[in-house]
Amino acid sequence: MSTVACYVSESTTIEDLEKAKAPLLDYLANAGCLRPLRSIRDRDLLVQDVMFQVIHRVQGPFQRFREGLKTLGVLEKIQKHPDSFRPLFYIGIRHWSICCPSIGFSPSPSVEFIHKEDDDFSSTPLFPMANTCVNCIRLPLHASYQLFKEKFDFAIGNTYGFGRA
Repeated sequence: MSTVACYVSESTTIEDLEKAKAPLLDYLANAGCLRPLRSIRDRDLLVQDVMFQVIHRVQGPFQRFREGLKTLGVLEKIQKHPDSFRPLFYIGIRHWSICCPSIGFSPSPSVEFIHKEDDDFSSTPLFPMANTCVNCIRLPLHASYQLFKEKFDFAIGNTYGFGRA
């Protein structure tokens, strides 16, 4: 993240700025600070948005996580042997698995199918959407299973954002 922010801050043209911003799109959208870039002067505002999210919004949860590790007596071990703990905190390849949370599901998970006439969009969306607040996944209908599978696999493999599959 900080490397990308560095590229943003070093951009000298609007084209460079757009290229540097591209990897941040999901992050900025989820943080509520995705703004249009109209000129190179918008660069500093974008850097401020990123730095606020990285430093201020993450600081509290990170400190609680760190205190939890300290309470469990694990923090010192992680600091002494960081490579031994890397598999717990870093996944080198994309993958996902399904497991039930220890508190269960409330409300019960549901699936909705998006029909062209049911949605508020001008056309049916291509990708599935998730609403984690109500444990619902919305699946668009496609002409074939193969097309559905391609769009679903793409969504799962390329989306990290809240509220999406």
